[in-house]
Amino acid sequence: MRALSVLDRFLIQLRADGRSPYWRDQIDRHIRFLDGWLAGQRLPRDVRRITHEHVARFLASPQANTRRDGRPKKTTSTNCLRSSVTVFFGYAHAAGHAPRNAAALVRRARCAPPPPRALSEADCQRLLATLAKATGPAAARDHLLFRLLIETGLRIGSALAINVADVDLQAGELTLTTMKNDRPDRVPIPRTLRRQLRAAITGRTEGPLFEGRPGLPLGARRARQRLTRWLAAAGARPASPHALRHRFAMDVYRRSRDIAAVQAALRHRSISSTTVYMAGALH
Repeated sequence: MRALSVLDRFLIQLRADGRSPYWRDQIDRHIRFLDGWLAGQRLPRDVRRITHEHVARFLASPQANTRRDGRPKKTTSTNCLRSSVTVFFGYAHAAGHAPRNAAALVRRARCAPPPPRALSEADCQRLLATLAKATGPAAARDHLLFRLLIETGLRIGSALAINVADVDLQAGELTLTTMKNDRPDRVPIPRTLRRQLRAAITGRTEGPLFEGRPGLPLGARRARQRLTRWLAAAGARPASPHALRHRFAMDVYRRSRDIAAVQAALRHRSISSTTVYMAGALH
């Protein structure tokens, strides 16, 4: 059976297992990348004929380890690719589509966590000022999204998974159904955001709060691209959505000087996670 046919079945299984759409999209992208590489190398694309040597050649190839601009990929990026390949071939074998697990020998590369990097306060203000002046529904959506990340410290995946029904303006809370470790939670809505949230949900009773296409949530990759665009327009340094979470953490620490308060605000189970997170501020 062709790898892409098995991929279709695997994506259905992941949906049945309740795995996040972002994880499913990543696996879909990575396995299609693998299939295209196999085709280009004139190697088998049938999971019954793909061996661990084929998988190793793919993971060691320049295509898997080099960005489009020719620079090496970060170890974290190549580890994501390894994870996708590992779970895909594990499924193919377990489901009886392949006689062996072609990725059984794959191991993740060791890498140290990158140093925390927050969006600077000045760049944060430039970003919000630029978004406030912009017009149009996409700009209004982006303004609300990035302001929400800055003022609540939510992860991008949790924010993009919010539905209109999850917004309770009367109680002043957002229900978070997609969280790390699958722990549903609630977060207070900052008063500064209530007017924007009310405008965003007026006349709507269902569907994603942050729409990409009508009725569909904005994707994480697209959100990162939008942030890059707005930062450039603001004359600010490039940053990821997670840098907005870092900005929030540093603001909480600056106001409280209490690492436990930061832990609670970030919803970390372990204080050690927060200590790593705040390495740039604890000096």
